[in-house]
Amino acid sequence: MSSDAIVLLREDHKEIRKLFREFEKAGDRAHATKGRLVDKIIEALTVHTYLENECMYPTVRKLVPDLEDDILESYEEHHVADVLVMELAMMKPEDERFTAKATVLIESVDHHIDEEEGTWFPKVREQLGRKQLQEIGARMIELRKKAPRSPARPSAVKKALDSVIA
Repeated sequence: MSSDAIVLLREDHKEIRKLFREFEKAGDRAHATKGRLVDKIIEALTVHTYLENECMYPTVRKLVPDLEDDILESYEEHHVADVLVMELAMMKPEDERFTAKATVLIESVDHHIDEEEGTWFPKVREQLGRKQLQEIGARMIELRKKAPRSPARPSAVKKALDSVIA
């Protein structure tokens, strides 16, 4: 298994998108299935954004200052996703706006992933060597062990607040 940070983040993106497509294929009345999938999406996104916010973004921001604007935009996109995730975590799949809110989350995160993979990752790979990306990836692997799994965990709430206050 590679410890390249970009490879690890792409693997997360692939798993997250797989969950998104399953949600989209679930029928209108598949409340239990949608609820279970949203729980998995919330966990995957909470872990993923934690790794990016705590490790990838700050490190790249320090090493590649000309990517500052991209990183700030990514923090804001994460903040929007965090708000939607926290709201979804408090809802029931039968709630009138549950599917609509999940759909907005999916569309927002799909856009974010497209930008990262299409524009940002190539810029980062161009600026950082393989050794640096492997070092960042190794830190991300360690951080994943203690990453919050749910937005109700205080560290996830702190992450959302930090994105507003920072």
